[in-house]
Amino acid sequence: MTQALDLLTETPSQTAGPYVHIGCIPSFAGIEGVYPEDLGLSAVQPGAKGQAVTITGSVYDGTGWAMRDAMLESWQPDAAGLFPGAEGADPAVSGFCRFAADKDSGEFTLRTVKPGAVRLCNGALQAPHISLWIVARGINIGLATRIYFEDEDNTADPLLNRIEQRPRAETLIARKTGKGAYRFDIRLQGPGETVFLDL
Repeated sequence: MTQALDLLTETPSQTAGPYVHIGCIPSFAGIEGVYPEDLGLSAVQPGAKGQAVTITGSVYDGTGWAMRDAMLESWQPDAAGLFPGAEGADPAVSGFCRFAADKDSGEFTLRTVKPGAVRLCNGALQAPHISLWIVARGINIGLATRIYFEDEDNTADPLLNRIEQRPRAETLIARKTGKGAYRFDIRLQGPGETVFLDL
């Protein structure tokens, strides 16, 4: 006998909580000995080719508060624009990193090499960028976005050119703060809200 569906109630959804850090980056959460090191500790190994860069920033909620429980993942090609597994790709670049915002300041840091431009199968060239995935309290489904660099030629990038409200494309641009140093803040809502992608 089939149960009438109107007797069932929807289970409340759960936002990302402390379990994200415990399960994904246990040593960051203070739990030692689960793994030799947290998965995705660095996108690059010593000897990686290309310009070393450090990207810092914060994830801000709608009130302007830096979220101290944000966790991010990044994916990128190597300095030649090749992803791991492609012929000629730099073996010292895994392209994947998992990191968290500082528990006190809410600031995150990504140390990697600046990625090269990626050629698509139709011949179009994507400007150098790093893909990001963000989870934190209040986010039911992880958010995807990208980091582009202000000192690169972004004019022909297919994704940036699809953003109809041109001023919003600026939310995807990391600003240079020094030699090999960039600032990239993520705003979840409100003025300057970051462009998020459905990829």
